Amino acid sequence: MGRLADPRVRLVLTSATLLFVELLLIRWIPSTVRYIGFFSNFLLMASFLGIGLGILLGRRIQLGVMAAFPVLLAVVVWLVSNLELNIQVRSTNELFFGLAESKAADLNFLVLPLVFALITALMAGLALPLGPLLKSRPPLEAYAFDIAGSLLGIAAFTILSAAGTPPIVWFSVAAILVIALTAGAGLRIGTLVAAASFAVILVFAWRNGVKNPTEIWSPYYRIDTYQNSAGQMTINVNGIPHQTIHAVNGPQESFYTQIYRWFPDRTYQNVLIVGAGSGTDTAIALAHGAGHVDAVEIDREIQRLGREHDPDQPYQDPRVRAIENDGRAFLRSTDTKYDLIVFALPDSLTLVSSQANIRLESFLFTNEAFQSVRDHLAPGGVFVLYNYYREEWLVGKIATMLQDAFGTTPVLRLTANTQAVLADGPMIAALSGANPPGDQVDAIPATGDPQPKAATDDWPFLYLRTPFIADYYLAGLAFVLVFAAISVMLGARATGTAIRRFSPHFFVLGSAFLLLETRSLVSFSLLFGSTWLVNALAFFAILLSVLLAIFVNARLRIQRPAPLYGLLFVAIAVAFLLPPESLLLDPPWLRYVLAAGVAFAPVFVANLVFTYSFRDTRTADMAFASNLLGAMVGGAMEYVALLTGYRALLIIVAILYALAWLFANRWRLLADRDLAPDDGLAITETAEAAL
Repeated sequence: MGRLADPRVRLVLTSATLLFVELLLIRWIPSTVRYIGFFSNFLLMASFLGIGLGILLGRRIQLGVMAAFPVLLAVVVWLVSNLELNIQVRSTNELFFGLAESKAADLNFLVLPLVFALITALMAGLALPLGPLLKSRPPLEAYAFDIAGSLLGIAAFTILSAAGTPPIVWFSVAAILVIALTAGAGLRIGTLVAAASFAVILVFAWRNGVKNPTEIWSPYYRIDTYQNSAGQMTINVNGIPHQTIHAVNGPQESFYTQIYRWFPDRTYQNVLIVGAGSGTDTAIALAHGAGHVDAVEIDREIQRLGREHDPDQPYQDPRVRAIENDGRAFLRSTDTKYDLIVFALPDSLTLVSSQANIRLESFLFTNEAFQSVRDHLAPGGVFVLYNYYREEWLVGKIATMLQDAFGTTPVLRLTANTQAVLADGPMIAALSGANPPGDQVDAIPATGDPQPKAATDDWPFLYLRTPFIADYYLAGLAFVLVFAAISVMLGARATGTAIRRFSPHFFVLGSAFLLLETRSLVSFSLLFGSTWLVNALAFFAILLSVLLAIFVNARLRIQRPAPLYGLLFVAIAVAFLLPPESLLLDPPWLRYVLAAGVAFAPVFVANLVFTYSFRDTRTADMAFASNLLGAMVGGAMEYVALLTGYRALLIIVAILYALAWLFANRWRLLADRDLAPDDGLAITETAEAAL
């Protein structure tokens, strides 16, 4: 246990455990609590609040209390596994696929607050040792070990997710980490409690689905399958019906074959299907004479189910190339021209990450995406998309966007339940205003008032009618902020910590950085695909930039913060003037270099600003706690993008950093009096040697 007792080792282990458990909860809870995947950013805010509270409480509360963490986690696992917890939202101006049809959870308004409070309590219990550990070393050295641990936690969970491991493996790894953490702190009783509690957790996990042989864990979903009344395999994701494998000659929705009924004499040599899923659309294209099909699907496990269970075996056909990728990213990577491009029900039931309101398919349905489709159509080609669109205003919105992209009015077939098929492209333009020779064409429905706003790469919200923040978001955010304020005040009173010890400077730095990080992640999702791998690599790169900033501040002994803030404002201005869509250049390596420079330069300089302040703070624990609580508020501020788009967040970021500079250099209030900008050279020899 000697190595585990080393404060540096314990700091790395604590940070790794916190990140691992945070990612575990953000991944596992939406797989069991239906529809909370649409609100996973609330789970991230709960984690930030919990860690901040844990640091605060750790100033006075004995670490032995940390032994209660596994007990509390066992309670959470039981509640989530055994109670029917669901999120329920009904709105005519914002769509959540599958959610509006749910009739469950009459008391759904309690679910999100309950889950938020549980995660906050869990993370607070686990973060108790973090504050004393941060104070045990010079600030920059402690921060470097904290980031190193975070990198290990992210890497471990990413590898486990990529390998398709089930939650029982995640909880087992978490158990090992927590047991090592309590043992390293010398908590023998705590180690026994931890071991016993995790044994209970594993029993719950085993009893509630992990032992199910049909359960599959992709990097995006918990996937279950069953046979419906027609004998077809139905695929559920996170407990929600998602896809059904249809045989070509069996019963199926009419939209699959609408394009072939419109043009019964036409065959398509080269076909692209985005959202190929389990293969139904691919099999139908082959049955109608397709010479070659590129079948793009973002979830490899759903594609594998089609390969193994589709009776027509489309993925085994030599004419088919199966591709695991985001559809927009694939379009960007190919110069192939297609006779037919199909967007085959590409709707998701989760967000890309826990930091932004971007769904997996968001960048497929923007003006710029439709223009990219146009550029990939061969002469005489056609683009078709279909789904259950739920609202006629959404059908009208898509039709208007298609008309803007292609310059011609799309053709439409609209049936019951707002099931719609739209088609546009050179083949439609060649009709010269006439209807297709085949099946019926319907008039495009009026969108009514207010007029829907077209989705763009900057405002990629197809399912929002107009820019607005819904009441359920505002109510949820109000709860989060009030809950956080009360929790912090109670925690401060319980530990005898004066509220004035909180730092406005580090609080604002946390809010600004979370918004800047969110904008960077959204940019990378647009440029390189909304896949789990891109998201994980982007997070990893951000943490590496933090380590680099620590090294620079330790070695160069930057004397004044003003040049850093000036460089930061320049980097933010460049990112604002060069939006991500302007960087969609070829070759890919050039796009990567430019995108990395524009998106991550502000992130790196922002880390220089933070580490400059952090190295001189006399209360590293309170500075870090203030920063995390600020990040939680930044998570709430991210919803402003629903009104303005993501580019405008950079204006808010610039204002916040200007405020942070004023708190550190002009309005040195409360705890910020501990900052010593005039003593910027006072980095300790210990920290310098460690770095």
